[in-house]
Amino acid sequence: MEDAFARSVSEVLEFFAVDPSKGLTDSQVAEHARLYGRNVLPQEQSTPFWRLVLKQFDDLLVKILIASAAVSFLLALMNGETGLSAFVEPSVILMILAANAAVGVITETNAEKALEELRAYQADVATVLRNGCFSILPATDLVPGDIVEVCVGCKIPADMRMIKMLSDHLRVDQAILTGESCSVEKELDSTIATNAVYQDKTNILFSGTVVVAGRAKAVVVGVGSNTAMGSIRDSMLRTEDEVTPLKKKLDEFGTFLAKVIAGICVLVWIVNIGHFRDPAHGGLLRGAIHYFKIAVALAVAAIPEGLPAVVTTCLALGTKRMARLNAIVRSLPSVETLGCTTVICSDKTGTLTTNMMSVSKICVLQSVNHGPIAAQYSVSGTTYAPEGFIFDSNGIQLEIPAQYHCLLHIAMCSALCNESVIQYNPEKRNYEKIGESTEVALRVLAEKIGLPGFDSMPSALNMLSKHERASYCNRYWENQFKKWTRDWPTENDYMFHRIPILLSQLMFGQLYMISVLEFSRDRKMMSALCSRKQMDIMLTKGAPESILSRCTTILCNDDGSTVPLTAAIRAELESRFHSFAGKETLRCLALAWKKMPTGQQALSFHDEKELTFIGLVGMLDPPREEVRNAIASCMTAGIRVIVVTGDNKTTAESVCQKIGAFNHLEDFAGHSYTASEFEQLPALQKTMALQRMSLFTRVEPSHKRILVEALQHQNEVVAMTGDGVNDAPALKKADIGIAMGSGTAVAKSASDMVLADDNFATIIAAVAEGRAIYNNTKQFIRYMISSNIGEVVCIFFAAVLGIPDTLMPVQLLWVNLVTDGLPATAIGFNKQDSDVMKAKPRKVNEAVVSGWLFFRYLVIGAYVGLATIAGFIWWFVYSDSGPKIPYSELMNFDSCSTRETAYPCSIFGDRHPSTVSMTVLVVVEMFNALNNLSENQSLLLKCCL
Repeated sequence: MEDAFARSVSEVLEFFAVDPSKGLTDSQVAEHARLYGRNVLPQEQSTPFWRLVLKQFDDLLVKILIASAAVSFLLALMNGETGLSAFVEPSVILMILAANAAVGVITETNAEKALEELRAYQADVATVLRNGCFSILPATDLVPGDIVEVCVGCKIPADMRMIKMLSDHLRVDQAILTGESCSVEKELDSTIATNAVYQDKTNILFSGTVVVAGRAKAVVVGVGSNTAMGSIRDSMLRTEDEVTPLKKKLDEFGTFLAKVIAGICVLVWIVNIGHFRDPAHGGLLRGAIHYFKIAVALAVAAIPEGLPAVVTTCLALGTKRMARLNAIVRSLPSVETLGCTTVICSDKTGTLTTNMMSVSKICVLQSVNHGPIAAQYSVSGTTYAPEGFIFDSNGIQLEIPAQYHCLLHIAMCSALCNESVIQYNPEKRNYEKIGESTEVALRVLAEKIGLPGFDSMPSALNMLSKHERASYCNRYWENQFKKWTRDWPTENDYMFHRIPILLSQLMFGQLYMISVLEFSRDRKMMSALCSRKQMDIMLTKGAPESILSRCTTILCNDDGSTVPLTAAIRAELESRFHSFAGKETLRCLALAWKKMPTGQQALSFHDEKELTFIGLVGMLDPPREEVRNAIASCMTAGIRVIVVTGDNKTTAESVCQKIGAFNHLEDFAGHSYTASEFEQLPALQKTMALQRMSLFTRVEPSHKRILVEALQHQNEVVAMTGDGVNDAPALKKADIGIAMGSGTAVAKSASDMVLADDNFATIIAAVAEGRAIYNNTKQFIRYMISSNIGEVVCIFFAAVLGIPDTLMPVQLLWVNLVTDGLPATAIGFNKQDSDVMKAKPRKVNEAVVSGWLFFRYLVIGAYVGLATIAGFIWWFVYSDSGPKIPYSELMNFDSCSTRETAYPCSIFGDRHPSTVSMTVLVVVEMFNALNNLSENQSLLLKCCL
């Protein structure tokens, strides 16, 4: 049911013909299973191994080499050769191709794991109402129409429409799907928004997301592929792997080279048609076959057989250097792609920010002696770790924050009016939360403020183990105050799957629950009753406007006194609140308390009045500290950064301002768009918007993929960063997908590169490395091509001049693989230029070998080839160890058997001159390697640098 979000509860239940008090019957379950299928993501068939192997040979140059090997073998058999001699040349060629194919197969078999990882986000079990009874069933058995109960800690087993609240409210963490930094409150009302995105569907519980507060009943409306997770899977299936810019250019150059090779081979054959009948060949057919072998030798000489191996080696060396920078490369070609990246589309939550809500500002009343004076504090620390300090308005660190009365009460209220849990995970070596992000932020604040009593408290806390330190101060307050039990585990809790959550809460004392008035949308506040030493107090937290309206007094920070909340004080606090929530876009909560009658064991809504205001806290999902400098480096390098998030526009714009993504812009119009705003633009305006866009908000996974495709159509090379399941399709579609090390397994499997340290700045270091690798790759490709041109010139001119074969195909293969391959690999070790990140990204259509460069290397190849031929002729004409025959005799070697000569005709089959030619070729190519250290700089200048 695709439009369940727009239907009323009764319409949805009627559609599935289900009674919400009894659930589906067995016959209905069977019928719905037949109609809608099982609640599993279908497993995609993997590519057969043999198909992967064949794919590696789908290249024009490789096909030419295979044809050369086959022709060489057939010609050997036709000439009567037997034994090893008939197999040497074709065997060497095939061994080279097999080695290159092995590298390609290994790379591809490691790539496709993302679809399988999606299964980890499916719930294992569900609490289902069928035939009038609740039972726990495997989530795979769910069908549309099933009535399911969910509670705190539950992973949603399918896409479901809310039908009944079993608590005051229900909040769900759906960051893995939408990227929203805060949990989302769900409701029963239908959604009336047009073109509704996931964020607008507040009555839908999405498969794979987690309930962080409340209980509710819902009806299943989508299973398997017909869920939000299923749409992500389908999007990933539709995404084909993009060919990297270098691979495109190498393929283009290969096609060009193949045409040149074919032309030269045909030309050599045609030029020598008159020599087919030479007596030395023994007939027309044998003469034709002889020159056909020369053409095959030309093909072998022209193709740089070692190029794939050298490119792979250099890219592999680049991945090792990147690993030292905490950039783990999963796909070798992506190393080079980084070098020409023009746009980085970065997810906000968890990539540019920590995805850990943290209190950053505190406002309290300092004193009223000389008029209302508000004190403002800032809080450091951007994670769930209890590490950070409190600073006053002058930036001076407070040595013992708990000595300040308001801060002490804020810590107490944060710890006691709280239903979340924070604990240390030794396996992951980080602090983890259970519950609302805002409540966890308050728990962390209580740890940063510390405890009252003695001066050595801060240093004493640091001596605790991380497991003890996680909630030490919170446990102190819980032990100080007796809490009236409100919600012990019920039989239903044990029957259902809340047990792990309840046990974890019991470990941390969380279920000594007070008489609690839970948060509700109309009150926008939560209250808890505590008792200590015959004194009962009510602690309250909530929206500042709601709390302030119920307060009549306020706590002073300087002396701990309580004074009336006058209009002037109220105006000052409201001004600070609007500053926090407006300009700084902080999520604000106000804290208050009230002394209650002794012995009171329950709270009512009427108790939430005549409160004493404690203070105001502002929190946010903080930007990572290193991001601002990294974005500035991107701009210097000519790389545009587009922030992509599911969060609301105002919050995202504030973050972008903090990290410098707007580049000091005052007006964000034309630079910031929501997904719906962008979709409504005409085609021409969309094109213009893409060229200026810096922020894209309220997006679904499909929007991210559409953005990547649109940028690619504008010839941009797009890098996409992300950490959530919702990022996976775009990560796969982008030219290079970059996942966070702490992100989901789905995102990492769909990516080309993983940032082990979650540091956006690491991308910049990786881009610099990618540019250096491309520059080095370009140089050694040019070196190998120019050397191969020399070999072609050698074979071609030998055939034109009518002298014996200067080099055998096996010798050419050796030169291409060893003599050319090793220096080419050494060129790949060149250090990056100091200004590599000051240059603009290279154009995607920039050829590896341009027309002018090809002409230059034709000239270089000409003297390499002529020098090789000169060495060959020298041995016959001038060498003391040679026959010293006239040059004219050498040119007429074909007719030697028909003439009387002073030398045996067998000297023309001597391999000594071929050895001299190969030696000359190797030496000249060593000098050519030095010539290719830089495209435009001299060797001396390069060495001095």
